[in-house]
Amino acid sequence: MASAAKTLVIVESPSKARTIGKFLGSRYKVVASVGHVRDLPKSKLGIVLPEDLEEKDAAKVPADAEAFDPQYINIRGKGDLIKELKKEAKKASKIYLATDPDREGEAISWHLAYLLGIDENTPCRIVFNEITAKAVKEAVKNPRPIDLSLVDAQQARRVLDRLVGYLISPLLWRKITRGLSAGRVQSAALKIICDREKEIQAFVPEEYWTIETDFKKGKKFTAKLATCNGRKLSLANKEESDTVLAALKQGSYVVDEIEEKDRLRKPLPPFTTSGMQQDAANKLNFSTRKTMMVAQQLYEGVEIKKMGTVGLVSYIRTDSFRISAEARDAAKEFILDNYGEAYYGGTVFANRKKDVQDAHEAIRPSNVNLTPDSIKDQLSKDQYSLYKLIWQRFVSSQMAPAKLKAVNVAINNGDYGFKAVGSKVVFEGFLKVSQLPKGDGDDKWLPELEKGEQLEPLETRADQNFTQPPARFTEASLVKDLEEKDIGRPSTYAPIVATLMDRKYIKKEKKNLVPTSLGFTVTDMMSEHFREIVDVGFTAKMEEGLDDIEVKGTAWKKIIEDYYETLREELKKADQNIPRIEPEVELTGEKCPECGKDLAIKHSRFGTFIGCTGYPDCKYTKPIVTKIDVKCPNCGGDIIVRRGRSGKMFYGCSNYPECKQVYWDKPSGKLCPECGSMLVEKKGKNAGLVCSNKECNYKA
Repeated sequence: MASAAKTLVIVESPSKARTIGKFLGSRYKVVASVGHVRDLPKSKLGIVLPEDLEEKDAAKVPADAEAFDPQYINIRGKGDLIKELKKEAKKASKIYLATDPDREGEAISWHLAYLLGIDENTPCRIVFNEITAKAVKEAVKNPRPIDLSLVDAQQARRVLDRLVGYLISPLLWRKITRGLSAGRVQSAALKIICDREKEIQAFVPEEYWTIETDFKKGKKFTAKLATCNGRKLSLANKEESDTVLAALKQGSYVVDEIEEKDRLRKPLPPFTTSGMQQDAANKLNFSTRKTMMVAQQLYEGVEIKKMGTVGLVSYIRTDSFRISAEARDAAKEFILDNYGEAYYGGTVFANRKKDVQDAHEAIRPSNVNLTPDSIKDQLSKDQYSLYKLIWQRFVSSQMAPAKLKAVNVAINNGDYGFKAVGSKVVFEGFLKVSQLPKGDGDDKWLPELEKGEQLEPLETRADQNFTQPPARFTEASLVKDLEEKDIGRPSTYAPIVATLMDRKYIKKEKKNLVPTSLGFTVTDMMSEHFREIVDVGFTAKMEEGLDDIEVKGTAWKKIIEDYYETLREELKKADQNIPRIEPEVELTGEKCPECGKDLAIKHSRFGTFIGCTGYPDCKYTKPIVTKIDVKCPNCGGDIIVRRGRSGKMFYGCSNYPECKQVYWDKPSGKLCPECGSMLVEKKGKNAGLVCSNKECNYKA
């Protein structure tokens, strides 16, 4: 007897497929498309331009083509996968497309429907905001047709980005150097970073002085000079500061006014994508790319003892603060059970922007009762850190405000007025969970003072200061700025920074993003010849237009048409007016061993290397060696960072091939106390120092 046909469910990733497969049981077969299956071709523009239609070349443009039609192809390397999907589809009694619940996911489902012959208007699409058994089973009960407004919004973004990238980038290659790229959002972000650096370079610091006096009454506290004759006082130099110090010595300090206030510190809203990226950068030192990678793992599912695979957080690409009624009720119950009624706040947070895409909730734990510490030993270090951040932010958002008592004391010395400020927490509220830097502890509370009381100074000091230039952007502050300027969307923030780094347009100095000379060159060219591409206001307006396609059903090709007319004119003028720019050469100070010419640091799409300036006549190259300050235990050579043919990083001896010592984990420089082999730094769940000798089980 033949077995009954199963319902086929298609998701993007294998890990997501495994998680969902366990929820749905044996009557379902869950498979992965492994991302997109159809896309624009890499080898050409892949978009029908208005001028192509004028040529009426049947070989180039189909007879029924319209301007700006995307010419999709099956992605190279996906042939066998597509065959397997078609085979499974033929056997299935029903097919559900369960890709991510956003524009990109909707487009993947639309492409899958095309390949598998599924009518997009039938209820073939299921969506869920979190990967839990309840959410997935509920989604299966409520399938819907593919949302073509979402698909059109994704297509419009894809076509816009392709037009900018494929039409401007070749111009950069011809005028500057090969391998460069321009991007609709990328170029605007680069200009923001370059403009900030120009502000810093043009900044002229100004001198100013501050005066503080220390007092002690039971405990030490400090007051700052603020006014003279009731007006704000500014001291421009040492002479002015010395004049004030002399006057203070002649006078006495008297408490003039004491003002006590009760104030509330309200909890922050739950995370949006950008909020999560900013907090992870500031508190965990995660890059935006790493944050999204770890968050995706938490969303798709982690193996939890006695529970199986569990999706720990809701969908991670969102710009909404909205929380479902069910999640709010669960948070309320958790807070009441664990902290008491006084700690429950139940705040409903409004979105900052009126037109925010509210299809998804804020990022939150799928099950608030799975506290970070209860599953810590089942998560990697990074997963635990990010999950804890998300869990604390969500729970604290539903808690009561913290109550603080603040005191402001005015202290006079003749014509001069000082201010002392103190505060203390009288009710923790959400601070019980959030572990935010409180900054309002009892140590800042001032001693009991009385109006008219004379105070004896311990020390009065004057400090020289200088005004500071604007701070350079970090990944966190750049994401915040892009969000405030309405540039890009949650899914684009991480790729923007990664692309700018990969193209060598910016570099990281500690946490700061610093434009390179190449970044300045590209931005200056783009600013002069493609003003609208790098204009922040124009880019934000385009984002608004893309949102209108999804929300208002605006015709997506009309938006492309308007944009393309401007771009085409700018391209013609730029090609004629931009001179060839010779890129700066960064010499190493070494000579080529083969021809004697200077060696220089060079860049390619495969990375940075040292090459001969005599290229193409001399093709000598050598890798850039990065030492890690550890000596090889075999020969005493330097252990250096190397990359294999696959691109994977490892650590090897600089005396290769004479010495073939290698390590796949970073050597620590310490030797194993049991066998004498090198101890290496393991990452992940088993993080720590372990012995590199596979036969030795020593772990520090």
